[in-house]
Amino acid sequence: MKNGKILVGITHGDINGVGYETILKLFSEPMMLELCTPIIYGSPKVATYHRKALELTTNFVTIQQADEAVDGRLNLVDCLQEEVKIEFGQLSAESGKAAFFALEKAIADYREGLFDVLVTAPINKSAIQGDDFHFPGHTEYIQERVGEGREALMILMNDIMRVALVTTHLPIREVAQAITKETVMRKIRIFHEALRKDFNVSNPRIAVLALNPHAGDDGLLGTEEKDIILPAMQEVEKEGILCFGPYAADGFFGNRTYEYFDGVLAMYHDQGLAPFKALAMTDGVNYTAGLSIVRTSPDHGTAYDIAGQGKADETSLRKAIYTALDVFRNRTSYEEARVHPLRKQYHERRDDSDKLKLNAPE
Repeated sequence: MKNGKILVGITHGDINGVGYETILKLFSEPMMLELCTPIIYGSPKVATYHRKALELTTNFVTIQQADEAVDGRLNLVDCLQEEVKIEFGQLSAESGKAAFFALEKAIADYREGLFDVLVTAPINKSAIQGDDFHFPGHTEYIQERVGEGREALMILMNDIMRVALVTTHLPIREVAQAITKETVMRKIRIFHEALRKDFNVSNPRIAVLALNPHAGDDGLLGTEEKDIILPAMQEVEKEGILCFGPYAADGFFGNRTYEYFDGVLAMYHDQGLAPFKALAMTDGVNYTAGLSIVRTSPDHGTAYDIAGQGKADETSLRKAIYTALDVFRNRTSYEEARVHPLRKQYHERRDDSDKLKLNAPE
């Protein structure tokens, strides 16, 4: 933190998309600079090009290193040493390299402790592929670079719901074989910890979705629910985790059952994200749980179809920054409250047949 404000690293994403438009629009609001100190990882030349093309007036200051960030200003670290061609709405190798250089520099600075939380503008997953980036997306890259052996969990969220995924960027034909009892158990545990530590939910209620239509119809349409998902839920319930289901996804979202839960665990990408984005297209946030780094991003893509036209909505980016700030504060409070924990005075209910007893002296 700097002068009491959280330092937010923001990567510029794909330079042919709407990343700079949303960043410049958002930080034209003085209030945002009162909430945090932003550090953009990108290019002053590219930022200036976008600003002129979109007739925006947002000012920024170019710095060489993140530790030079000026409070009350939009700071920009130059990550590109060469000229790049900007083609609004076009997929290109140049835009992919520019996105990667910014991301790589931001991760390196995070490892040095130069900022507190990371917000990533959208990338094109095809354009960014190369010798140094061979991942399906941001989540997998960040897990490898700063995960320290921990497993990431993708959560899409807004004020209505939080949807986490057991599998993320997998072809549909590979989903079923990736759903194992151990994997489902791990994801439920990570989700439960994130809800408690990152979102301040004291006793989370997690809904688990089925893999097959109609939750398998008692084995008629598939047995994964009976053989894998339900046994996984029963195991984590022994640890005191409250999880319910498995629910058939169509009825679950159609009946708004998600309103009764703190989080929803979907089995695969479109099962959870299609209904989520239908309900939260402009204010959704992608949050990477399970890692020490606090990382968020808007839940939309590069939006090539409207890039350079001034039509991009910055609401999702605003929400992504708000979420990162909230999670950082929640984690700080959580850890501070447990630095010197009091001696445990009671047995937990599940460990002593619902009887509460004082710990007897030895």
